[in-house]
Amino acid sequence: MKLSAANLALATLLVATPAQAAAKTPAATAPAATASTLTPGACPPPAVVQPDPAAPVPPVNPAALEQSIKDLPAADATAAIVRVGGTKGSWRGVTGVADITTRRKASAHVRFRAGSVTKMFTTAVVLQLVAEGKVSLDGTVQDYLPGLLPDSYPEVRVGQLLNHTSGLPAPSLPGTFDWVYRTRFKTWTPEEYVGLAVRNPIEFTPGTRQHYLNTNTFVAGLLIEKITGRSYEREVTSRILRPLGMRDSYLPGASPRIRGPHHKGYQSVPAGFEGAIAYGAGHVVDMTETSVTSTWASGDLISTAADLEKFVKALFSGKVVPPAQLEPMFTVPEVTMYDECGNQPAVYTSGMTRLVLPGGIVAYGKTGARYGYAAGVGATRDLSRTLVYSVNSTDAKASGQNDRTLRIALAAFSR
Repeated sequence: MKLSAANLALATLLVATPAQAAAKTPAATAPAATASTLTPGACPPPAVVQPDPAAPVPPVNPAALEQSIKDLPAADATAAIVRVGGTKGSWRGVTGVADITTRRKASAHVRFRAGSVTKMFTTAVVLQLVAEGKVSLDGTVQDYLPGLLPDSYPEVRVGQLLNHTSGLPAPSLPGTFDWVYRTRFKTWTPEEYVGLAVRNPIEFTPGTRQHYLNTNTFVAGLLIEKITGRSYEREVTSRILRPLGMRDSYLPGASPRIRGPHHKGYQSVPAGFEGAIAYGAGHVVDMTETSVTSTWASGDLISTAADLEKFVKALFSGKVVPPAQLEPMFTVPEVTMYDECGNQPAVYTSGMTRLVLPGGIVAYGKTGARYGYAAGVGATRDLSRTLVYSVNSTDAKASGQNDRTLRIALAAFSR
């Protein structure tokens, strides 16, 4: 499937998530240019694509989907799982190998790291607490979590955490994959992560811009714990995973392992890198075992394609969050993104991204990236089309992730 420039830009919204773990940690390979590297006068015009409420969702295109994951393992990925559903048909696909050493065949039923897809779950629990009258979206972090933020900070509202308009900064940490690899088993506490972040000044007046940062969901996780008196992990499990029968999904806490059947995850590295394994014409390191405390309530979920499909159907149907409180997950704030250009409209809702696909189809979803794992969940609001994918990308945190996930996203909505 050939990607036009316009389609590529649109699909990037579906699969691209700014790379950030415990630090601002780009992958080992050079990322594509971002707003921060643009030369003066190079800012693109605002990206505005008009939605078409009458745009029909096409029938599932098996040929396009098969093409999107063919020929694995390859340089860009070792395995892929795709699950497409909805009222216009369904399709399942899996290809590649679970382990590049044994060449064991990939499986559609394995667990994988879902990365920032976790934010959908954390956001949903906060909105459940809103529905229960225990939290207000207009309430402030300073009232609910006194002492967490510096006295110099302005009031930050709960709703601004969820839609990334809080202005809270990220921690200033080393930005190399070498550092990530050396510290991959470090156990972070949420308080430690947030404490490092708020040493930096607030980025902008809360509510005036949008900047997607893990700090927001870390604070949301701490809010859940303060209000309920129980751990974030227990609340997500008891409120979402168990009621929906997501038996293969769990939050690992401090464990660096993935329980049960899973594909190994690899990251591309230069020759001579510590632990490097020859792979094709290049080298990779095994990142399957790694601490996810560095992303905690922002990115620690381990799940399966079938479980995530079950979740998105229940969420969009109002079975996870009551319809009255669910609306923020489908609402993009009317602000611009926080970057050098400052003219791009916001794209994130509370917990998800809103995107207008080629042809005017509107979909909502979330992506996630941990080294070796790129995952995505998306659907039209009426659930006429759902998409879940997991790609064992060899450069999952590169800017825009990789062409493989772009192709999968487009294929799921193509004619």
